[in-house]
Amino acid sequence: MNVFLTGATGYIGSVVAEKLQAHGHRVIGLTRSEGAARRLRSRGIEPYLGDMRDAGRIMRGVKQADAVIHAAAIRGPDMAEADRVAVGAILTALEGTGKPFLYTGSAFVYGDTGDKVVDEDFPHSPSSILPWRQVIERDILAATARSIRSVVFRVPMVYGRGGSFIIPKLLHAARQEGVAHYVGTGENRWSTVHVDDLADLYVRALEDAPESAVFNAATGPTVRWRVLAEAVSHAAGAKGRTASWTVQEASQIFGPYAKGFTENQHLSVVRAQQLLGWSPRGLSVLDDLEQGSYSNVGSG
Repeated sequence: MNVFLTGATGYIGSVVAEKLQAHGHRVIGLTRSEGAARRLRSRGIEPYLGDMRDAGRIMRGVKQADAVIHAAAIRGPDMAEADRVAVGAILTALEGTGKPFLYTGSAFVYGDTGDKVVDEDFPHSPSSILPWRQVIERDILAATARSIRSVVFRVPMVYGRGGSFIIPKLLHAARQEGVAHYVGTGENRWSTVHVDDLADLYVRALEDAPESAVFNAATGPTVRWRVLAEAVSHAAGAKGRTASWTVQEASQIFGPYAKGFTENQHLSVVRAQQLLGWSPRGLSVLDDLEQGSYSNVGSG
């Protein structure tokens, strides 16, 4: 397939592109700059200059493709609006085609799952820190009525290859302060996913997922935040020292996501395993911190 991929130069998208190519797919990568376009060409990816906020440009790019994967996110106050514009443009361009559209959602739509292990039928929480994601999810899944093969991934904390939205920032703070932090009590637990396993799930879903499918993109046992902080502390050379942040303190680094760092996210992964034969193989987040992909991360 010719796959139009947003976020092709980003953390998740770059690995998705690599896995797509390994499976014989051709990737058209949305990018905002000529410099990034050159990097994409060097990886055998066809660059497409554009921006998530430019609906017309997005629509023209989508119409060149057999499938669309939306893995881009703009961090900042206009994140929600940029996502709405991009998704709206993608759905309009795909309408009536029967083509697949894979969307990178968030496990935060569940809110705090408490002690429950939740599957994809668990309802959205009104207390979610990302209520706009819930609305976009509903629009995407309803697009099957417009002859679009929609698929949504609910993604927890992604790690691996020395990257992540969260871990490098925790490492940097720990190296600066000599102590790693969790938020609140640190007793809450999160599901996680290695970026290589996540990218493998995308390729499997592109090829085999039914329409209007939702998948929890999580692997292995959950990790307690206090234990994660201890592993970060050792990786940062802080000798296991940890301390608590308030939500307000954590928000100085992580913005509105910090409130979610006190919640539980226990995700069932049975559906992806049964429907797609997904069998994650990546190191756990604790093993990855211990064994080296983060050895020099967060030191700048």
